[in-house]
Amino acid sequence: MELKILTFMLLVSCSSLFNLAQSHQGKWKLLKRSIGVSAMHMQLLPNDKVIAFDRSDFGPSNLTLPQGKCIQESKSSDCYAHSVEFDPATRAIRPLTILSDTWCSSGALSVDGTLVQSGGYRLGEKVVRYLKPCMDCDWEEDQNGLLSPRWYASNQVLPDGKIIVVGGRYQFTYEFIPKHSDSDRQLYVLPFLKETRYSSLVPNNLYPFLHLSTDGNLFVFANDRAILLDYVNNNVIRSYPAMPGGISRNYPSTGSSVLLPLKLFNNTSTPDAEVLICGGTAPDSNEKANVGVFVPASNSCGRLIITAPSPRWEMEEMPINRVMGDMIMLPTGDVLIINGAAKGTAGWGVARDPVLSPVLYRTHARNRDENTRFDVLNPSSIPRLYHSTAHLLSDGRVLVGGSNPNVNYNFSALYPTELSLEAFYPPYLTTTKPRPSIAAVNPGLKLGYKQKFSLEFTLKGGVNQSDFFVTMVAPSFTTHSIAMNQRLLVLAFDNRMKKTASGNYLLEGYAPETAALAPPGYYQLFLVHEGIPSKGKWIQIK
Repeated sequence: MELKILTFMLLVSCSSLFNLAQSHQGKWKLLKRSIGVSAMHMQLLPNDKVIAFDRSDFGPSNLTLPQGKCIQESKSSDCYAHSVEFDPATRAIRPLTILSDTWCSSGALSVDGTLVQSGGYRLGEKVVRYLKPCMDCDWEEDQNGLLSPRWYASNQVLPDGKIIVVGGRYQFTYEFIPKHSDSDRQLYVLPFLKETRYSSLVPNNLYPFLHLSTDGNLFVFANDRAILLDYVNNNVIRSYPAMPGGISRNYPSTGSSVLLPLKLFNNTSTPDAEVLICGGTAPDSNEKANVGVFVPASNSCGRLIITAPSPRWEMEEMPINRVMGDMIMLPTGDVLIINGAAKGTAGWGVARDPVLSPVLYRTHARNRDENTRFDVLNPSSIPRLYHSTAHLLSDGRVLVGGSNPNVNYNFSALYPTELSLEAFYPPYLTTTKPRPSIAAVNPGLKLGYKQKFSLEFTLKGGVNQSDFFVTMVAPSFTTHSIAMNQRLLVLAFDNRMKKTASGNYLLEGYAPETAALAPPGYYQLFLVHEGIPSKGKWIQIK
């Protein structure tokens, strides 16, 4: 069958950087003044509820547990919630009970949509926690789910549905969860994690960026460089050139990273994989900030085609310097860069000049001039610094929460502990253009690899058949400016659009061919027409 490249034509601005900084696109809405906890970690579940939590040794939060749910500790009891379930539709919250310390931990969704959450601090450092997406479910904990302590580690879902856990403070290894086989019950040494450490006190390589490449191997970026890892055989397949500029990109010199859209519409089973990394700061920024010298953050970004025969970084510049920014893939395939600071670094009280304005990075711009790639959007009024988060919702909004650069909950500090949740409406939600709506996915919402399926949708007015495409987005676990497991695929669809008897439009296309392209689990399916995405429809592939 002939397939057509469904081109997304973007209108790009020829403004100068000064004019970009004055643009007024997108809008903000406060959803909840307080959810009772600061959203240090966040994950969207397939039931469209958001799980948010901080750490359990912060002291009292602003939300108590239901009667009888207090956690008994050695010398006292803790009756405060440190985790909540938030419903974006109703703005209702439900307190959840965490038994162990989740500070600076990691997570992923399993194939069945369960949140698998790993590591943390002290008594939580070897714990694996589970939360199912059901009405009355609460956290369940395996106190010995990990072999090694994992504090500031990163997770990635693999093609077989397992989750790899990489690194952590003073941990130069990786392992797999859950532990079903003998190979899952051993540690694998990864010297790269020690080689990229700046110092023992300022590692600059914690929370390494992980991206599953299209060949099933794992891209691992730490500090200023990367490798491609065959994690099955514990073999480094290739080492990539260092990212130019002398900037550290990982905690505490925290930048952010995304795997750019995987384009399946050219009918090849192994498309190129390209990574984008933005922000960070000088390697010694944390040391200087600790003595009151706040170094300007970097404004540089780098793109690297990790599947190219001879990969080379292509550098670009953001219109705003940023450290601790979150990079969120939007349904359109563009990247939202949000939160963070213009000076300093991650850590307690060591950042200044909050960056209130998000930036839109247009991945499909006709050229790579920064004047057309980047667009500065309307600012928030709430600083989101260390321990802030952002997450794409199924309706296309971006949920933003957290920020606590203080040792405990502190509402009188220079940058107070933030308990609120906001929604950012990207420019595609503030236009007058009609929005498509997915009416049905046939034969159903559970798909197999290579499976042909149809998508039925409605749209007011006429359809522009040269300007539409379909994406599927893996929901991420977000914390510390890293969106673990975030992934967007542009699917292959037939170029012939049909009309149904009811007057709806019908498209036919194909699920991804392999689990290396789309690891098994839940995804949000979007139809994008003239730059406007539908609401997402949850599908499961396995």
